[in-house]
Amino acid sequence: MEPHPLSEPIIYLDNAATVYPKPPEILDAALDLYKRFGVNPGRSGYDLCLMGGDLIRTTREELTRLFGGTDPERLCFAYNASDALNILIQGMVDPGDHVVATTVEHNSVIRPLNHLRRDGLITVDYVPTASDGRVDPRDIAKQIRPETKLVVVNHGSNVIGTIQPLEEIGRICREREVRFVVDTAQTAGVVPIDAHKMNIDALAFTGHKSLLAPTGIGGVYVAEGVEVKHTRFGGTGVSSAHPYHLDEYPYRLEIGTPNVLGILGLHEAQRYIAERGMGKIYRHEMELFSTLQAGLVEIDGVTLHGTTSLDDRLPVLSLTVENWDPVDVGVLLDGDHNIACRTGLQCAPLIHDQMGTSPRGTVRLSVGPLNTASDVQAAIHGVQDIAAARRATQVPAR
Repeated sequence: MEPHPLSEPIIYLDNAATVYPKPPEILDAALDLYKRFGVNPGRSGYDLCLMGGDLIRTTREELTRLFGGTDPERLCFAYNASDALNILIQGMVDPGDHVVATTVEHNSVIRPLNHLRRDGLITVDYVPTASDGRVDPRDIAKQIRPETKLVVVNHGSNVIGTIQPLEEIGRICREREVRFVVDTAQTAGVVPIDAHKMNIDALAFTGHKSLLAPTGIGGVYVAEGVEVKHTRFGGTGVSSAHPYHLDEYPYRLEIGTPNVLGILGLHEAQRYIAERGMGKIYRHEMELFSTLQAGLVEIDGVTLHGTTSLDDRLPVLSLTVENWDPVDVGVLLDGDHNIACRTGLQCAPLIHDQMGTSPRGTVRLSVGPLNTASDVQAAIHGVQDIAAARRATQVPAR
C-alpha cells in the first residue's frame, strides 16, 4: 500500500525525536555505498567483504575522534541510544551496587535502573535539577557513597534542552573512583564531546538525531581500562569455534550482523558535518530557536517550562497553553497549521514530575539543521492562534 500523500510539506519541529528530513546527500551517498558494499562484513575473505569491513572500521575511527576517544575498537555499534544504555548499565553494575542518576533522564536510563532496583539487584538515587533544569555537581557528590558504582547523566535534556556540566561531574566521579556514563542522544553531532577531558568512562549515542544518520543505528564508546560485562551472546563472524562470546572489543558488545546501511549513513554524515562545521550547524539551530522562544514568551496564556537562557542549551523547549490539554494543542498544530511537534511526557517522566507538568505533559518544539525562519514564524503564529481561540470562547467572570 502506498503511504498517504501529504497535501503540503510539513513544518517539522520534532527534531528531538529524530532529525527529519535527513540531508539527501547523506542518504544518497550511503545508499550508493550500500549498493556497492552491502554484504555481511567480517564473515568472509572476498574483496567485497573486506571493503565493507574497511568502511565500518573507518566509521569507528571517525566516531572515536568525534567523542575524543583513543581506541576505535572500543567504539561498538548498537541499535540506538536505548539499546546502548541497556548494554552499559546492565554490563557495569553488580548485585549490591548503588547508582546515581538525575531527574532529567530519559526512560532509556530510568527503566533499566528501575528494573534492576525492582529485582533487588541495585539501589538508585535520582538527583533533582535546579530551577533552570541543570544539575549541581555538588548534589551528585552528596549522593555518592561507598557502594556507589555508577553515575549516569543525560548530557542534553530532550524535554527542556538544558546541557549538563559534564566536565565538573566527571571530575567528581574520577576523584571518588566511580564510573561515569553519559547519554549523548541529544548532543552527539551538534555539541562537542571529549570523553578524555570530561572523564567519561562510557557513553551511549544514537545516529538518527544530530548525527544525521538513518534510524536503527547507535552505539557505545568505552574508555580504555573500563570493562563492560557480556549481557548478550551470538555470532561475531570470527573465531566461530570458540564456545563463548569473545572478550575483545568491539566483538565483546556486538552480536550478529550489523546494520551496515546505518553505519554507512553515520560515515557519510560525518563528512557532511565536518564540511559544514558542527559549530555552524549549532549556531543556525540556536538562532532560529532564539526567535522561536522570544516569540512564544510574548503570547498571553503560554508558559515555557525550564530555563529561557540560551547558554548551555539545545534548541528544544516545552510549553503549555492555559486551559488547553497539550495533546489537543498538538492535534491543532498538526491539523490546522501543518506543524509536527511532540506532546506528553516525552519519555522523561521525572522531570515532568519535578516541573509540575505531569500527568499530561507539555508541547515540545525542537529545531533541526534544515529548519528555516519561516518554520519558526509558522510555529509562533500557530501557538498564538490556539491560545487566542481558547481565550475568545471563555465566559467572562461575573
